[in-house]
Amino acid sequence: MALVLAIALFPLVASTQIVRDRIALEMSAWSGYRVSLGAAPVIDVFPTFKATLSNVTLSDWLDYKRRPVVEAERVEIELSALAALVGNVVFSDVRLVRPTLRVVPNGPFYLPTAPGGGRIARSVDAARAVVAANPASPDLGNLPSEPFGKIEFSDGRIVVAQGDKDREVVTSLSGNIDWSSVNRAGKLTTTGIWRGESVNINLSSPNPLVLFAGGAAPVSFALKSNPTSATFEGTVNTSADSYLDGQITFNAPSLRRLLEWSQSEIAPKTAIGSIAVSGRLTGNAQRAKFEDAELTLDGNPGMGVLDVSLAGKVPSIAGTLAFETLDLKSFIAAFTPLTSGEGGAPGAIDTKFADQMELDLRLSAARATAGSIGMTEVAATAQVKNGLAVLDISDATAFGGTVQAGIRLDHNGDADLAELRMLATDIDGAIFGAATGMTDLTPTGRGTISIILKGPARSWSSLLENADGSISANFGAGELKGIDLPAFLTRASQGGFFALNEVAKGSLPINSAELKAGIANGVVRIEKAEAKADGRDIWLSGLVPYVGGGLALSGKIFPSGADRATVAPEAAFFVGGSWSIPFISPILQAPPPPG
Repeated sequence: MALVLAIALFPLVASTQIVRDRIALEMSAWSGYRVSLGAAPVIDVFPTFKATLSNVTLSDWLDYKRRPVVEAERVEIELSALAALVGNVVFSDVRLVRPTLRVVPNGPFYLPTAPGGGRIARSVDAARAVVAANPASPDLGNLPSEPFGKIEFSDGRIVVAQGDKDREVVTSLSGNIDWSSVNRAGKLTTTGIWRGESVNINLSSPNPLVLFAGGAAPVSFALKSNPTSATFEGTVNTSADSYLDGQITFNAPSLRRLLEWSQSEIAPKTAIGSIAVSGRLTGNAQRAKFEDAELTLDGNPGMGVLDVSLAGKVPSIAGTLAFETLDLKSFIAAFTPLTSGEGGAPGAIDTKFADQMELDLRLSAARATAGSIGMTEVAATAQVKNGLAVLDISDATAFGGTVQAGIRLDHNGDADLAELRMLATDIDGAIFGAATGMTDLTPTGRGTISIILKGPARSWSSLLENADGSISANFGAGELKGIDLPAFLTRASQGGFFALNEVAKGSLPINSAELKAGIANGVVRIEKAEAKADGRDIWLSGLVPYVGGGLALSGKIFPSGADRATVAPEAAFFVGGSWSIPFISPILQAPPPPG
């Protein structure tokens, strides 16, 4: 009975005489850091043999200021009672309450200051020798087998050391590291709040020690948050020639929200839809390649290859993507935020991104839309480099014909410049008019339209208000909607101005139509606008300023083939008012002189 009682009481005796004095020393020998305790450990024997430590700090032995790498308000350590019987201290599980992990810049990452020694560091050094002996297939049986245990943490945070001050980056950090011994599988599970969003991370590997030693090992990674989620299953190599190779998935319900959360300098202010990417990922921290990539952008699925590089001064993305359907507006907003500037002003153009990234994408789509315009068999490129951004549709079928179009932004000069161009060849005027809302202005026959606009890239409205360029169009046989020519001639002969919509109930069959106009400072100067109908030729000239939408035109109607220098027109008139409500003011012809 006395022997049983002695055995029962020996852990208590050991704890007070041996364990309490050796806990800090054992923690230091295990971690490799200088360990300081704010008070003597409190030892509990029942129901479990454990020590509770207060105000614990772990610091680098070489740091004379003793700035903590890890500090915690309370640390609870489960101890081995059997080890205590012989005067040893062996940890099994450790729980950190309100810990702080301090990290510093380390290449492209932020990591805590590495310990100068300790059993864990010695295990990593030993593993390096094993990996160096056979990098392709290290002998896992020769790895050290130092016990590690399980570390739990709650209500923690991560701070970045900035001189004598710390910048808090992660809060409400909770989770655990489960790694029974260094030669076995390990797993990290954690949740925390980063930039106002809850983030959950699961990271595991069957050979974590090989990774720490600069070798290659399988890795499983999963991240979940409201702005984004991602997974990776594959191999990671952490040597000097680091690489990764595996299957990756990534998705964000809102690309705008993701860019704002990541605090990207090119975060757009307009609403952008979802993005999802999956495929094989190979590369390293500087350059990665997505092979057999499946990209879904705002519900538009595509496939191809993407090459992402961080090796230059700015990030770059290059590749080839093929879509079954593609919303060009979403694509432009996702890769080249042309539709909003600083502050999100309506219609503003953000050109700063042209200095902040490089882009070279080849695109194809069986079907595509640009607002209300539908296209098929689209081939396009999107390029951004050295302050210049270009979206070029080199070929597409639209409006019953073919279309080439482009947007060009130049951020290199004293002022940002924008250029818009479109060439629509052999199109159906009726389809073009319906798609662009210009049914009454576009003939229904087949024809060609060319538009070129250049101007300041402050906003789309300012571009139109100050643009220079040209417009030309040629159409064959068809109709001009919204004009009853006999009624127009009758009304014009009566004198007095009248609204064009008074004679708009009808259509005018034409044999051809031609338009030539120059644009200067947002004012369209019509040099020639002529329609040839059966028996009559109709022409217009004058000015159409963008600002105010006013009209200042003059027109005449002649008999077909008449010599306009000698033959009086059937009607002459001015066109005023606005685009939406034009008015006609007839010019009464003087009677011929008496014979």
